[in-house]
Amino acid sequence: MSSTTKDTPPPLPEPLRVAVADSHTHLDMQDGTVEEALAKAASVGVTTVVQVGCDVKGSRWAAETAAAYEAVHATVALHPNEAPRIVLGDPDGWSRQGAREPGGDDALDAALAEIDALAALPHVRGVGETGLDHFRTGPDGMAAQQRSFRAHIEIAKRHGKALVIHDREAHDDVLRILREEGAPERVVFHCYSGDAEMAKVCAEAGYYMSFAGNVTFKNAQPLRDALAVAPPELVLVETDAPFLTPAPYRGRPNAPYLIPVTLRAMADVKGMTEEALATAVAANTARAFGY
Repeated sequence: MSSTTKDTPPPLPEPLRVAVADSHTHLDMQDGTVEEALAKAASVGVTTVVQVGCDVKGSRWAAETAAAYEAVHATVALHPNEAPRIVLGDPDGWSRQGAREPGGDDALDAALAEIDALAALPHVRGVGETGLDHFRTGPDGMAAQQRSFRAHIEIAKRHGKALVIHDREAHDDVLRILREEGAPERVVFHCYSGDAEMAKVCAEAGYYMSFAGNVTFKNAQPLRDALAVAPPELVLVETDAPFLTPAPYRGRPNAPYLIPVTLRAMADVKGMTEEALATAVAANTARAFGY
């Protein structure tokens, strides 16, 4: 019998009886073709995916892929860590574009104009992932990050699209900027990472909270507490694949077909049946992204 390595894809879970959507995935960072990923997902009841852009190139790809596949919806944006790299450069080549020279504010404006144009397309259902990341961006990058976030909020509102938020160790600032700018009608906190107190604030504002595989991690009790108080009509499920693979497969490649593992863990936390939660999540995702 072959041993399992960290590169071995986890097995197919038991199919869901009620079909749901993966509200946040990165098919362009996963192995295999789009067709394979969608077929595998559909075989376990994950019939829709939201493909998320993180830079100009990835956002173009997301829009093209959504145009080509009925089951795919797109969001477009500059990731919070992308904005400072455009402005200040990326000497280490950390991003997928390799080493980059500083482009200044003009380069950020040009990239935002491209996101704005893509956001107008009908199969682009959201603007994101945008927001703030205090984990990876130092103080020098904060200004670019905030300017980019504010611009994305404006783009989402002007095109009537959902705003998909990446919030890493930046809860207060993200909520403050949403208040200052005035939030779009539909806001999704992707890979929700706040506590129960913040979940109440989000619920009050009508923001959707999307939970990923990390809700299954041993040390994630604060996330489970947040999920427990989040209203069922504001809860989404996502993979953020290839990242955040749910337990017991943590550390192995994630993909949309693993949504049932996370959804079942979420149903336990909420004291709901799998069918009841799946039914709510499917309706919520369609409502959040307007499809």
